[in-house]
Amino acid sequence: MSTATVHLVRHGQVDNPTGVLYGRLPGYGLSQLGLQMADRLGEHTADWPLTHLRVSPLQRAQETMAPIHANHADLELTVDERVIEAVNVFEGKVFSAKSSALVNPKSWWHLRNPLQPSWGEPYKSIVTRMQAAMADAAAAAGDGGTALVVAHQLPIWMARCAAEGRRLVHDPRKRECTLASITSFTVTDGHAEFTGYAEPCADLLPAKKTKKFVAGA
Repeated sequence: MSTATVHLVRHGQVDNPTGVLYGRLPGYGLSQLGLQMADRLGEHTADWPLTHLRVSPLQRAQETMAPIHANHADLELTVDERVIEAVNVFEGKVFSAKSSALVNPKSWWHLRNPLQPSWGEPYKSIVTRMQAAMADAAAAAGDGGTALVVAHQLPIWMARCAAEGRRLVHDPRKRECTLASITSFTVTDGHAEFTGYAEPCADLLPAKKTKKFVAGA
């Protein structure tokens, strides 16, 4: 039996003033606040006994990982496509207070089945790839080791829901996975158990605004 700790870290705030659903689009890096969050994460985890680092290939995740990796420079950084953001048909569309792609009737067909969901990658597919990546991260960390993975909100939330036996169908506004948060698991022989959630950057989070539902946000 082999057991390791796996921390899933959500990236910091993205520079996105126009409210684009950026998804997997290239060129969306961290804002100045996001960089501050990344630095805070680096400080927060500086003394952690990390034995493995893994990150999504997207720019915002890579930039969030940079200060963490700098404090654990002896560890090789693994880029893993399986912890990338979910596929979404609304990628590149604008969802802001002044404009929303959902106003267009052509978009409504994609909202027909929230159980799958019909607007993007099936929830079960996200769970499958995240569980595999977490199992590999745990194995790479070694028995008794600690892995840290920088990923994205929906994949992290799906991993937690699966570990806790929650329904995968949910309201995106109610996910407990804020910017630069840390969702932790114990992984034993590939089986993940949720162990905790932390917000090291809670004081840096922008003031909450009333949010409209955005598919897959």
